[in-house]
Amino acid sequence: MIYLDTSVMLAHLLTESRRPGAGLWREQLVSSRLLEYEVWTRLHRSRADKRVAESARAALARLAFVEMSPHVLARALEPFSAPVRSLDALHLATMEYLRSQNQPLSLAAYDDRLLAAARRLRIPIAAY
Repeated sequence: MIYLDTSVMLAHLLTESRRPGAGLWREQLVSSRLLEYEVWTRLHRSRADKRVAESARAALARLAFVEMSPHVLARALEPFSAPVRSLDALHLATMEYLRSQNQPLSLAAYDDRLLAAARRLRIPIAAY
């Protein structure tokens, strides 16, 4: 299972220079419900057109979402091995929750700070 970070989803939707390959979308993908909010906030801020919004709906429908449960939110309140940003803490807490449920996962992200924090938690980085 691959945990999809918002940075990868936005790169896909906004056709940035660094984008995930088509093979990634054939994998079992999971993310925090937070990703959905981050994506729509960014698309609304950039005034994305109808085509991009439709692509976003289709891509989001492809993911399994983990809700921001009290367990995940409580973990995000605890310190990590290094300082992390607020939204990264929520993503990392979600990944740790999945691992505590014996769900093997790797992380797909373009965010260098999130990748570094994940490595410190020994979360494998996905090749995509």
